[in-house]
Amino acid sequence: FTEGVCEIWLTSEDTGAYGRDIGTDLPTLLWKLVAAIPEGAMLRLGMTNPPYILEHLEEMAKILNHPRVYAFLHIPVQSASDSVLMDMRREYCVADFKQVVDFLKEKVPGITIATDIICGFPGETDEDFQETMKLVEQYRFPSLFINQFYPRPGTPAAKMHQVPAAVKKQRTKDLSQLFHSYNPYDHKVGERQRVLVTEESFDSNYYVAHNPFYEQVLVPKDPLLMGKMVEVSIYEAGKHFMKGQPVSDARVYAASITRPLAKGEVSGLTEEFRHAAQNGTNWKTHPSAGIPVRTPPSWWMALQLPWQQEGGGLKILSVSLALLAVLVMVYYGGMKTEL
Repeated sequence: FTEGVCEIWLTSEDTGAYGRDIGTDLPTLLWKLVAAIPEGAMLRLGMTNPPYILEHLEEMAKILNHPRVYAFLHIPVQSASDSVLMDMRREYCVADFKQVVDFLKEKVPGITIATDIICGFPGETDEDFQETMKLVEQYRFPSLFINQFYPRPGTPAAKMHQVPAAVKKQRTKDLSQLFHSYNPYDHKVGERQRVLVTEESFDSNYYVAHNPFYEQVLVPKDPLLMGKMVEVSIYEAGKHFMKGQPVSDARVYAASITRPLAKGEVSGLTEEFRHAAQNGTNWKTHPSAGIPVRTPPSWWMALQLPWQQEGGGLKILSVSLALLAVLVMVYYGGMKTEL
């Protein structure tokens, strides 16, 4: 926040599992983080699987109701069939997922729940898939990530009896059609919402903002709004977004406590360190006399981006080839985990 940040994403492979190996838990961490967030800045939580969030539902509901935390959570379900979840080696059942979602929807009014679905996992029957369709129809998730199962070589699932490709494709199509059959934001047209403007839209015609439920709101491309918190009136709604116009009496204020870093500036530096970087020098104290001496800024080369250094193009190529080699080894070596 001392560098102008106005939005924090806290994410991991499974955010809800934080602290289980070090004697603490996610709510304990979140309460400490919330205390450091300035007015108007926001925190967004990442994905958590049902088993871990189940342990902290009461505290998580309180945190998600905090004015500086988005009322948003990504909770994968993958399938609404317990037999399929068992074959996937998931550590939860459909009832666990529903318990989490129902509790949070009751305690955090308006919360956005995002989830994932895998279509055509080995052994999935038509009845299993229909249960998944019913779940989506029941909750009408505003954010739904639909994936068609693909057998990754070397995994246990790749050795199981596969659902025919045509069936997987049809199930993916059916679920997609269901998802696109409802519009989650139509009822919000006419509302006044507080939004945080953080980026430019893909078509470059709007700025992208998010309301307290992390729902996407497109606003006019006014440079004065970037990085600011502003109140808007919703005048249009689409499947994945709303459009808002700043109200005439709206208070527009910076969500951060200082000017944001310029593009390309290195973050995480102290003011003293940054000043030295700008002057191209590194001041150290002489160990015997305590006299400041000027030393070559060797650390500065480490902070420079590869293409800013001599021979940067060759370094980028070398790193890229090394990364490609690692990816090929991982892919053909076979992962032992399965979605």
